[in-house]
Amino acid sequence: MSAPLARFGGAHLIWHTPYINPPAPTDHGTQRPASKSQHLSLLATSVAMGSLDTNPGTFCTDAADGVFQPLNADDVRSYLHKSIDFICDYYNNVESFPVLPDVQPGYLRRHLQSAPPTTSAPFDVAMKEIRDAVVPGMTHWASPNFFAFFPATNSAASIAGELIASAMNTVGFTWQANPAATEMEVLALDWLAQLMRLPESFIMNRTAATGRRGTGGGVILGTTSEAMLVTLVAARDAALRRSGSSGVAGLSRLTVYAADQTHSTFNKMCHLAGFDPVNVRSIATGPETDYGIDPAKLLEVMQADVDAGLVPTYVCATVGTTSSNAVDPVAAVAGVAARFNAWVHVDAAYAGSACICPEFRHHIDGVERVDSISMSPHKWLMTCLDCTCLWVRDAHRLTDALETNPEYLKNDASDSGVVTDLKDMQVGTGRRFRGLKLWMVMRTYGATKLQEHIRSDVAMAKTFEGLVRCDDRFEVVVPRNFALVCFRIKRRGSMTEEDAEEVNRELMDRLNKTGKAYVAHTVVGGKFVLRFAVGSSTQEERHVRSAWELIQKITTEISKGERKRTISFEIVNTNGLLPSDASSVTGSCQLTASVAHRDVRWERCGMVTD
Repeated sequence: MSAPLARFGGAHLIWHTPYINPPAPTDHGTQRPASKSQHLSLLATSVAMGSLDTNPGTFCTDAADGVFQPLNADDVRSYLHKSIDFICDYYNNVESFPVLPDVQPGYLRRHLQSAPPTTSAPFDVAMKEIRDAVVPGMTHWASPNFFAFFPATNSAASIAGELIASAMNTVGFTWQANPAATEMEVLALDWLAQLMRLPESFIMNRTAATGRRGTGGGVILGTTSEAMLVTLVAARDAALRRSGSSGVAGLSRLTVYAADQTHSTFNKMCHLAGFDPVNVRSIATGPETDYGIDPAKLLEVMQADVDAGLVPTYVCATVGTTSSNAVDPVAAVAGVAARFNAWVHVDAAYAGSACICPEFRHHIDGVERVDSISMSPHKWLMTCLDCTCLWVRDAHRLTDALETNPEYLKNDASDSGVVTDLKDMQVGTGRRFRGLKLWMVMRTYGATKLQEHIRSDVAMAKTFEGLVRCDDRFEVVVPRNFALVCFRIKRRGSMTEEDAEEVNRELMDRLNKTGKAYVAHTVVGGKFVLRFAVGSSTQEERHVRSAWELIQKITTEISKGERKRTISFEIVNTNGLLPSDASSVTGSCQLTASVAHRDVRWERCGMVTD
């Protein structure tokens, strides 16, 4: 971790934080309270987040007769300087914070005033509340000890691009509304398509030298869910037109297909697009295909639907599923779908970023035969939320389904047909200047650095996989394709699958409660497994090894036969055994149960009288 940055008036801070623990100890002298239960008088000194004054008594309010100037240049400069100091301090210290916060639901409303303020307050007051109340209640996705879900990567270039775009606050729904925003987005998408070696049919400006546009193109959306939704709508309308249906009369005959490993949001998007839930086909997968979809099964199901008078409309293939990083065979899926003229969409939200590296590009082989593909740089390509890139081979099929042209948006540029109005490739009209941060990332770091980042994460995941395989108490449940390792404590002896789930769940819970690492779980092939996802922007191999050592330590404790459980109890004073002034005793006890014999004994018990 780098040394803290020099900042304005950095000093030791006093934490007065009711109900919330301050950050964990750092090498710079932060001290935690002696007891977690002393929530009403937490007091510790810290240099963490030290760029903020913490004494409200030193603040000055604006003059009562002052003119409100929300974009006063001095204020903008002052606020942003303090915010940037805050951000730098956060990244310098995030490794020392518990990854998961030690707070209870509703904590924030108890810590901040409940009524909206009626008068102005200095900016430092809000920043102090962020430092004191918000940061201690955050799950720190930026922590190098975050291994749950998929990473939410970030970078200095991305933060700068987001800052500038937010400051400009442009709404680029049409080219005329902001030519630079529209053309920057198109350029960034074309750049990324070239890095992924997508076919030219997906690149909007592939004939820019001659002044002619291609038929393909793309748009930056907020999430993969949006990409699924707009392509489902386009496929739906195209299928209805082909079948000669008027309006949505034939909608009940349309069917859609995906593997059972496809992201759960797919079903939600099908519902929003109007597909009957009984016509959403989930194709079962298994270890024989490494949980990727079996093209033969897909063909069988689609043909059965045709024989039943239904219309296969849309197939979603995933490259890098959320649960296990399974990869559907894109070329084979496209070949099956082509028999039925069904739209093929590739969801490469996570693993698409890896495809900028030649050694991973084969995972999307066959993409030239699909209708659309999406990936999310906000997962693994150093670009902050939100940024999902969608490319379509024929942009007109998307705009035909989504175009709106009210009188107040009509203009000569749009009427000319030579510009792109990105509002017609998304659900809403308003849109942020998302292309700037993506362009900033590629322009600043270049393909070489971005590939280096991907390869480093994969190498660390390989290291973790090797460590797991070297300990015979564990097993890797599915093949590792990218930087996700799915593993668990093995079943042994007379352990049932239910026992295995209980043991692995306890490992996960204990690990996460330490605050020193955070992993998530899933169920693959009926097995409860732990997901270890490498990829945080600040991760190094030492963090991976440290997490593994902690996993081993906790597993050793569990394997010795000690399973801790906490119960609550109340003993009513009916026999005169309690103190005369106590009506009952309440408290909690930790029990220790042997996994093998299920025997239970008291380990320790604490009581309080009321």
